[in-house]
Amino acid sequence: MNGYQLSAQAARQEARWAASREQKAATLESHPSASRQDGDNFRTNRVSLAEYEDSGAAANVIGLSAVWACVNLIAGTIASLPLMVYQQRGDRREVARDHWAYRLLHDSPNADQTAVDFLEFLAGSVELQGNAFARKERVGNRVVSIVPVRPDLVTVRRRPDGSLGYRWTDEGREYDLGQDDVIHVRGFGGGPLGGASTLSVCRATFSGAMATDRAAAAIFRNGVRSTGSLKVNDKLTRDQRNDLEGHLQERFVGALNFGRPMLLDNGMEWVQLSIDPVDAQMVESRKLSVEEICRIFGVPPHMIGHTDNSTSWGTGLEQQTLGFQKFTLRRRLKRFEQTLEKQLLTPQDRVAGISVEFSLEGLLRGDSQARATFYQNMTQIGAMTINEVRALENLPPVPGGDVPRMQMQNVPITQAGTQTAQPTS
Repeated sequence: MNGYQLSAQAARQEARWAASREQKAATLESHPSASRQDGDNFRTNRVSLAEYEDSGAAANVIGLSAVWACVNLIAGTIASLPLMVYQQRGDRREVARDHWAYRLLHDSPNADQTAVDFLEFLAGSVELQGNAFARKERVGNRVVSIVPVRPDLVTVRRRPDGSLGYRWTDEGREYDLGQDDVIHVRGFGGGPLGGASTLSVCRATFSGAMATDRAAAAIFRNGVRSTGSLKVNDKLTRDQRNDLEGHLQERFVGALNFGRPMLLDNGMEWVQLSIDPVDAQMVESRKLSVEEICRIFGVPPHMIGHTDNSTSWGTGLEQQTLGFQKFTLRRRLKRFEQTLEKQLLTPQDRVAGISVEFSLEGLLRGDSQARATFYQNMTQIGAMTINEVRALENLPPVPGGDVPRMQMQNVPITQAGTQTAQPTS
């Protein structure tokens, strides 16, 4: 700093601090092989290269495989469902493809994203942060684009007039918008200012899972645990013991040295130890962490690849999957639907019978048997026509396929019960 000189004591402290930084930098950059293992770094209070490389992923909750899988499953499933805009016309409800909101919600909300990308980001934000935000862009009074905003950047406050204000800075630009210019999807457990953050509320569970993962990584990095010991006939001196330990650390510790043959002399004998990692409850602890994370997000463990106790309720995996759709997905879908109807549609749209709704039939697209059973039941009771079924399957209409039919001899619904049986000869 110009015009300022450190005192002698401060200068010495500054020099020691700089030397310490240079030593750690040398450890990480110049001598990766010497600092790869944890033993020497523990004694010299240095940061190992292995820990340095893993620190970024370990410090982030989304780096936990169970969290990633749960959020990816929920957000991806919600985003894959068609988000439709309907209009009530008398006693009929039709898809409002000519409405301005249909293009934004069903096709592309902004110039950079598809509807799937947009909804997946919002759904993931709600699951982790408890809130999802999107900025409205207008031309005149009409919304022409919806741009998602990272929830960790946004501050929500109550303005003096009672309305909500949203403030954030993104890429050097400051935003201070009112509630009419922002879509705010709130998660569970919050109030008007925002939902409860899953990362904050369940911090203890996530921290425990991360600690278990770090412990497992450290154990396996150094060869799981001690697999054996050297037995000698004569007592070793301190120098001989130190030399032997250093030789073992250098030549036989670590995954890269696994399987290297060991040459023994002077009556030394290798005694193999049989120790199962389950004895330290490491495997059980990690299983418990997966189940706790699944419980937080309401996801059946088998849906993220954890198949232990997969038939804990219901009649099996089918009932668990059905429960996931009913109790986990449904309320999340309803939250998005009502938020978009309230904050995106205008009062005139709502008066005109415009509504927003996810098409749950999208869940059947990957199950041809369930889809066929659904279509068969709907056509047999006259609830759907053949051409309506064909339209859902992206097939062209057929002549006569617009007439509803009932199961009784498959006659038109207007003639059901009026036809008499033909005499048999």
